[in-house]
Amino acid sequence: MRFIIAIICLFMFIDIKAQKNEHVVYQICEKNNNESNILKLKQSPKINDYDVYFYFLDLNIERTSVYVSGNVSIYAKVVAPLLDTFVCELHSNLNVDSIKLNGQNVSFNHISDEIYVPVIPNIATNTSFSVQIFYKGTPPTGGFFSGISNATSPTWGNQVTWTLSEPFNAYQWWPCKQVLTDKADSAWIFITTNNQNKAGANGILTGITPMPNNKLRYEWKTRYPIAYYLISASVAKYIDYSIYAKPASLINDSILIQNFVYDNPSTLNYFKSQIDLTVDFINLYSDLYGLYPFWKEKYGHCMAPLGGGMEHQTMTTLGSFSFYLTCHELSHQWFGDNVTCASWSDIWINEGFADYSEYLAAQYLISQTEADNQMLNKHNNIMSQPGGSVYIPPYLAVDENRIFDQRLSYNKGGAIIHMIRFELQDDTVFFNVLKNFQAQFGKSVATGLDLKNVLETTSGKNFTDFFNQWYFGEGYPTFDIIWEYKNDTVYFSSTQFTSTTVTPLFKMLMEYKFVGPVGDTTIRVYQNNFINHYKIPVSKPVTNIIVDPNNWVINGNGSVILNLKEPQNTLCFTVFPNPSENYISLNLFDDNYKDCYSVNIYDMTGKLVFSKNYNEPNIIIDISKLFKGIYIVKAFNDRDSYIKKIVKN
Repeated sequence: MRFIIAIICLFMFIDIKAQKNEHVVYQICEKNNNESNILKLKQSPKINDYDVYFYFLDLNIERTSVYVSGNVSIYAKVVAPLLDTFVCELHSNLNVDSIKLNGQNVSFNHISDEIYVPVIPNIATNTSFSVQIFYKGTPPTGGFFSGISNATSPTWGNQVTWTLSEPFNAYQWWPCKQVLTDKADSAWIFITTNNQNKAGANGILTGITPMPNNKLRYEWKTRYPIAYYLISASVAKYIDYSIYAKPASLINDSILIQNFVYDNPSTLNYFKSQIDLTVDFINLYSDLYGLYPFWKEKYGHCMAPLGGGMEHQTMTTLGSFSFYLTCHELSHQWFGDNVTCASWSDIWINEGFADYSEYLAAQYLISQTEADNQMLNKHNNIMSQPGGSVYIPPYLAVDENRIFDQRLSYNKGGAIIHMIRFELQDDTVFFNVLKNFQAQFGKSVATGLDLKNVLETTSGKNFTDFFNQWYFGEGYPTFDIIWEYKNDTVYFSSTQFTSTTVTPLFKMLMEYKFVGPVGDTTIRVYQNNFINHYKIPVSKPVTNIIVDPNNWVINGNGSVILNLKEPQNTLCFTVFPNPSENYISLNLFDDNYKDCYSVNIYDMTGKLVFSKNYNEPNIIIDISKLFKGIYIVKAFNDRDSYIKKIVKN
């Protein structure tokens, strides 16, 4: 999703986003209802005894309520040695009337949101079978994370019933197997509704069949593999506004963009220009990621009164149309739908790439300035808290709000993709990585490490440190710079501090801009230590240094100061250990310091933080109460002075 999370976190409700290590620090957003946000996972291990290859939903749904009736057929193959019990999920609010196994009525038990069907005789491994479940009832409602909802648009006045199954809510409206790694090979979604309505779903609308009692059956079929949570239905008084995209790589053909917009002339008039941008987005992403993966069917939108959108395969559900919302949800067709996260721990595969797709849309279709501003806003949100990993440990991947954490899964997830692009320093290689990833894992599922392997294979570079730091690790670095320009050379040292001890050091490429009166110079250096020293020849005078001038890297605002002179004879004045956490030992081997002298310590703003007089050459100073950072230690008397830089960890 999702901009979905936007309705949960009010501070994110502006320009809504799609749903959008174990020491995670994060802020849980509150849901709109009082229900727990912890997913109630009660799956029997027997649910993994079979592999689904086809779903057939044949349901009755109206725009006026969430009541559902009809039947769902599950076609599957046994993967266990024997299938003795068939298990699927269906909420206990829904009543099962009967079940057929291979066309024959069978007994069953519906217990705690699971259906158990004894299989007699047992079915052998690699054998196909079918289960048809007849049911009806009113699913639970309330809050964003409801499998099916009904509401009236406060702006347009249209009443809609729509589904939203991510992450584990499909069972609230249809019987299914909620396992990410088991995509169905294909699916039919037939929706019977009042003839005043239209029903949108996945795939191609293959027919509209008249039914008794002034009803119509909308027959949607998809022949692409599909995850359980991406199957959808939306029912309302819609009009069909269809347009076409024609990516450069699609020769002599086009892609249908089928939009189910509220049956209100004002609605289409208001959103038409934004809807039409979908053509540009499909063309752009087809160029960057590879051809739209479901081009043989369609892409489309169904409007519903939700705060954001949900990327149902080939038919996104949207509350409205805007530049970033529309492109975000479309990009999920590549990242999330074609390639789906293998577990909710790896939601980055879905949401990180959709978040970064917003940046790319801004860069290619608006301006670099707009894209830069957007990335800066993401960085600021990321650094509003010190910790939290993009990867979600399994024990936290049962919390909907942690899964769809805007700061981590979305913004930081997107920002580290931007950093991968920077590390590669080659856009051709970068986009080849994304295309190869789609080619290798399309129609299937993938983890963050799967992406890492494709990245390394395509680029020939090792990204182990990068993923340990930025994907599994936490926090971000801040750099303090001390520099000097002399004799057409810039001498500077960069000292790194991190926002959390979980990741004590970030090894990374960094960019620096040397600013001068007759022109600027930008350099890139690889930093792999807490303190790095550089000697850079330049042909122009330098008056200042800017860290990360193009905002490639997540990093805090450190200090940049002009260098202070240290003694040429370093043996006569030593300070150790350096860096230090608690104490430093200061040693003077200079006859001028046999008598009384003073020691001052200054922070990077020039503020005096320590001062004391001494009359012996070897002393110990307690610095444990100082904040971490760079300090200047000055030892002096009326004849001479020495200066040293120290780092307080």
